[in-house]
Amino acid sequence: LMLTIESAMTVDDVTGREITDFLLDCRDDRYQAWWPGTHLEFHVLKPGSGGDHVGDVVLMDEYVGSRRVRMAGKVLEAVPGERIVWQLRLGQLPLPVRLTLALSTSDQAVRLRHTITAGWPGRGRWLDPLWRLYFSRSFAGAMDRHVRTEFPLMRNLLRQMWEAPKDDSAGIGSAV
Repeated sequence: LMLTIESAMTVDDVTGREITDFLLDCRDDRYQAWWPGTHLEFHVLKPGSGGDHVGDVVLMDEYVGSRRVRMAGKVLEAVPGERIVWQLRLGQLPLPVRLTLALSTSDQAVRLRHTITAGWPGRGRWLDPLWRLYFSRSFAGAMDRHVRTEFPLMRNLLRQMWEAPKDDSAGIGSAV
């Protein structure tokens, strides 16, 4: 019984490519500027070998509601403008948990679907109900509110970055 937590929404004035580029080129300073106090860390721990971000192992650290969520994820798929799939890990151990961001862009808006799936294949399926202890109903509600807040905030940050003077010497967030 695979567990799925899904949020879908449309965000105006941004493209799927802008979102995937931002997320695949993850840096703590930009992540923190995206949602100060909620987004803590997001950076590459170990780059993949292909140059297309597939295989990158990243650290994500954020608050979802009142719960701090700190995890490593390996990029399994990276299709610019369309899709990123991370497989979550506990240290070096891959977990049967995936975070998928699917995007489609039209008329200066992007339709996005943010999905967390958790579940073991085959004989491990009997353990799947344990995922409901971590991914509870209250967590699912907090995640939905999180997603619906963070992507409009990303659009706003991207707009600030583009409208800022191109002198990068002061770093991000200096053009207020």
